[in-house]
Amino acid sequence: MVPLNQLTKETILKADILEEVFDQEDELYRAELLASLGLRAKELGCKTEFSEMVKACKRVEREMKKKKMRICTLENWTNFSDSPYEQMQCRGWIATDEKIYKENPFGYTDILACYHPILPLERMKNLETGEEQIKLVYKRNGRWSEMIVPKTMITSANKIVSLSGRGISVTSENAKYLVQYLADVENANEDYIKVQYSSSKLGWIKDDFLPYDTEIIFDGDTRFRQLFESIEEHGSREKWFNHVKQLRRSGRMEIKFMLAASFASVLIYLLGGLPFFVDLWGETEGGKSVTLMLAASVWANPDESRYIGDFKTTDVALEAKADMLNHLPMILDDTSKTSARIRDNFEGIVYDLCSGKGKSRSNKELGINRENRWKNCILTNGERPLNSYVNQGGAINRILEIECGEKIYDNPQQTANLLKQNYGFAGKAFVELIRKIGIEKIREMQKEIQLQLFDDDKMQKQAISLSIVLVADKIITEQLFKDQQYLSVNEAKAVLVDRNELSDNERAYRYILDKVSMNDQRFDTDTKCEKWGMIENGYAIIYNSAFDDLCRMGGFSKKSFLSWADRKSLIQTQAGKLTKVKKINGQSCRCVWIKMDDGIQVDKDGFMTVDEDTQMELPFR
Repeated sequence: MVPLNQLTKETILKADILEEVFDQEDELYRAELLASLGLRAKELGCKTEFSEMVKACKRVEREMKKKKMRICTLENWTNFSDSPYEQMQCRGWIATDEKIYKENPFGYTDILACYHPILPLERMKNLETGEEQIKLVYKRNGRWSEMIVPKTMITSANKIVSLSGRGISVTSENAKYLVQYLADVENANEDYIKVQYSSSKLGWIKDDFLPYDTEIIFDGDTRFRQLFESIEEHGSREKWFNHVKQLRRSGRMEIKFMLAASFASVLIYLLGGLPFFVDLWGETEGGKSVTLMLAASVWANPDESRYIGDFKTTDVALEAKADMLNHLPMILDDTSKTSARIRDNFEGIVYDLCSGKGKSRSNKELGINRENRWKNCILTNGERPLNSYVNQGGAINRILEIECGEKIYDNPQQTANLLKQNYGFAGKAFVELIRKIGIEKIREMQKEIQLQLFDDDKMQKQAISLSIVLVADKIITEQLFKDQQYLSVNEAKAVLVDRNELSDNERAYRYILDKVSMNDQRFDTDTKCEKWGMIENGYAIIYNSAFDDLCRMGGFSKKSFLSWADRKSLIQTQAGKLTKVKKINGQSCRCVWIKMDDGIQVDKDGFMTVDEDTQMELPFR
C-alpha cells in the first residue's frame, strides 16, 4: 500500500486503494487501515467523500456474500467451512457457518432454524427394542461435537428445546424450524445417512460381544456412559499379567476365586446358568477392596467411581445397571454402606438380582416397557457375610461366600496402583478363548465339574454356580495364565452350604426349640408371666396364637413348617389337622405339639433335662 503521507486528495479516493484494504482477511488490521485512511482524508479535506466510498465498498462486499449463499441455495447443499463431514443436501435451507435459514417470501425477516452448523449424521437401531436414536454433529465456538439422542427428541418441537442444555442453540421460537430442517436433511440424504445397529447392553449380542466387536455400537443410558467408557485396554498388558501371575503363585484362594468369578460372569449366559453372588467377607484391612479391584481390572478401570459401584443407590438403579452390564460382572463395594431402601429390603435385592429379570413396568401410553434382563455374576465384599443380611434359604442358595483371611497382599498399595494403571486386557483375551474353544466343549467341561460337586447334602443351585466358576478357572489357568495355579475342587467345595443349614423349615425348627429353651418360664406353672404352653413327655405344646407369633418373629411360614414337620414326624396331629387339642388348666386348647431334640428329656415335674451322652463334661468334680 502507498504510504499515508504520499496520498493526495485524488489518489485516496481511487477504488484500488479501498480494494486493497477490503482484501485483508484480518478484520482488526482492516479496521486499523480504514481508521488511518479516514484521518488522512480528514487532513486532505475529503472526509465525506471517503466515507461514501467506504460505504459503497461494504455494500459490494455484502452483495458478493449473498451471491455465494444464493449459489449454495440453488445447489441445495450445506456449506459449512472446515467441516470433517461431507456436504449434505438440505433442500430449501441455506446452511452456512453463520446460520441455517430460509428466505421468507412473505416478510422482512428470514425463517431461522439455528445459529450454528448442525447435521444428523447416523441412525442407530436398537436390537432389543427396535427404537431408533440419532447421532447429531454440531459446531460451536469453532469446534465440532457429537451427541446421541432418541429419535423422538428431534421430531418434536416441545422435546428438541431440551437440547439447549447440551449446547444446541434452540429456543421455543426456532424449535419448530430446527425440527423441520433436521427432518429435511435426514430424508434428503437417506442413502448417505447409514443405519447402525446398536444395543444398550454389553456382553453377548447375537454372535458379537460388546464392547469388543464394532459391528454393533453401544447406545446406552447417559447415566452409564462413564461406566461404559471405563471398559477399555489401558497401560501395559505384560505388566498386568506378570503381576497377577505373581499374586496367583501366593496360593491365596481369595485371589484365585474372585478372579475366576469375574471371568465366569460371561459364561453364565452361554451355559444356561442363573445370576449369583460371590461375596468376599472379613475384617478390615485384609485386602478385600484390592481383591475387588483385581477382579474389575480384568475388564475395566478399577479406580474409584469408575467400574466398581456400591450399594448407596436404589433397587431400580441397580436393576438398570445390571441390565446394561448384561453379561459382564457387576461389582459392588462394601455391603455395609447401603441406602435405607436397600437395607430394608436386602433379601429382596438378592432375589431380584439373582432372578436375572427386572419388574414389568407400564409406560404413559399404558403399554409395557422393555423388561430389564441380565445373566451375570455379582461380586461384593464387606466385613460381614452377605448371607447375614438375609434369612430365607432361597436367597442364601444364590450366594457363594468366601472368607477373607489376614493380609492377602504383602504390598496392597503397590498392587492397587499397578491395577489402576494397567487393566482391560484379560477380558478381551478370555472372550477370544471362548470363541476358540467353542461352547460345546465348555459345556462338557462344566458337566464334568458339576458331577464332582453334586452331593446329596449340598444345594444343587450353589453347586451349578460353583461349577461355572471352576470352568472359568480351568480355562484361564490352562490357556491364559498357563501357571498350573488351579482352584482345587475340594477347596472350592467348602463354600457350599449344607442342605439342612439352608432349609427354611430346618432353621425354623431350630429357632423354635431355641426359643423354648430360652423362655422356660413361659412353660412352667410357677412363674407369673404370659404363658406359651407347656412341656410334656418330650413335646413342647405351644398355644396356636403363641406359635403364630413365634413364626412371625422368625420370618418363617407356619403352614410350610407344619407341613414339613409332619412329613418328618416332628409334630403330633389329630383328625387330619396339623394341631392337636390339649387340656391346660381345665380348658381345652388347640395347640402345636413339637417334638423336642432327642438329647432333651423331661422329668416327672415337666422340667427339661439333658442326657448324659450329650451333656458337656465339667472340668472338675
